[in-house]
Amino acid sequence: MSGITCRSCGSPQLEVVLSLGQTPLANSLLTKAQLKDPEPTYPLDLAFCRACALLQITETVPPETLFRDYLYFSSFSDTMLKHAEELADELIKSRNLNAQSLVVEVASNDGYLLQFYQRRGIPVLGIEPALNVAKVAVEEKHIPTITEFFGADLAAELAAKGQRADVVHAHNVLAHVADLNGFVEGFERLLKDGGIAVVEVPYVKDLLDRCEFDTIYHEHLCYYSLTALDRLARRHGLEAQDVRRVPIHGGSLRVEFAKISPSPAGGGGQGGGSQRVAGLLAEEKSWGVGNVDVYRTFAQRVAGVRRELRELLGDLKQKGKRLAAYGAAAKGSTLLNYAGIGTETLDFVVDRSTYKQGRYMPGVHLPILPPARLLEAMPDYVLLLTWNFADEILSQQAEYRRRNGKFIIPIPEPQVV
Repeated sequence: MSGITCRSCGSPQLEVVLSLGQTPLANSLLTKAQLKDPEPTYPLDLAFCRACALLQITETVPPETLFRDYLYFSSFSDTMLKHAEELADELIKSRNLNAQSLVVEVASNDGYLLQFYQRRGIPVLGIEPALNVAKVAVEEKHIPTITEFFGADLAAELAAKGQRADVVHAHNVLAHVADLNGFVEGFERLLKDGGIAVVEVPYVKDLLDRCEFDTIYHEHLCYYSLTALDRLARRHGLEAQDVRRVPIHGGSLRVEFAKISPSPAGGGGQGGGSQRVAGLLAEEKSWGVGNVDVYRTFAQRVAGVRRELRELLGDLKQKGKRLAAYGAAAKGSTLLNYAGIGTETLDFVVDRSTYKQGRYMPGVHLPILPPARLLEAMPDYVLLLTWNFADEILSQQAEYRRRNGKFIIPIPEPQVV
């Protein structure tokens, strides 16, 4: 590919493996007044780096466009809150955190995670560039929050003021970062010696195995394996000390990074954590993390899902069934725009987030309504766009289902439940 280099290692050895077409920004939900304006769209192409095995999109939309006014609030998901509370409890115990410690979260959103440390008397600091979201963290949860984009310079400023961290959290943010090297360099500068950076990213193996192509959108610049993460971290004096696969967001990796220790007693020891790291690196090698054909096969499966979903919905529509969707999430925008499913097929989308209700889905212009609308309108089928929270949503919608409403889960292949 001419002119485009890998976001991580800078290699020009990039190969496009999947094209999802020209799509609007997935989280740019429209107001009624905006429906008549032309919508900007950008190419959504997925490329593989033969040099460091990082899967990435080729287009970079300026972060100021994407994240300064943001409509994703983590606290609207019960699953996210439970996940955050359990993780905080675990780290408080394992790292012996106390009133002299400091926990920093990068992309801290509305304080959904840091609140659990703060309640236990542990000092916290949020870093969140979305001004509207940071305001909620500060005013409603009283989480001290810096409204800046994180990187090496901000980390150096904080360290110079004595604000060095025992734990740095970075959950579902590394995929969003254009300057990957500056960001990871920031971890190294911000951490105390002996501190850890806890990074959670959607796992590329789950993306491939479960055909989760709808998690590809312009905010998600990269899709990580442990192999690609390890190569990135080592360039900045960090190494993976532990890794776990966790179920959140359709399958994620949680990796603990620490500064590379010059002594043999450092992170390279044979504790359970580093054995897990070695084991997963070996496993990735065996399934072909560095083989471009693995990603080409995925692209063929994606085309199959699109075809099957269009046929299923078209068939139901032909039979006179009424259809709606659940979840005005970014992944829903990718799915609907790539598959060409809009107001000709679906009547509306419902979402629990009061920030999204009253707006319209980008590209396809479906109105976003409260979940109560499902019982009022009783569509025959609901396409579950937020399939990653299927258990939570299906139990919340027990009454709709009791009245014979059915859900369609589109990923890994369309099925009616």
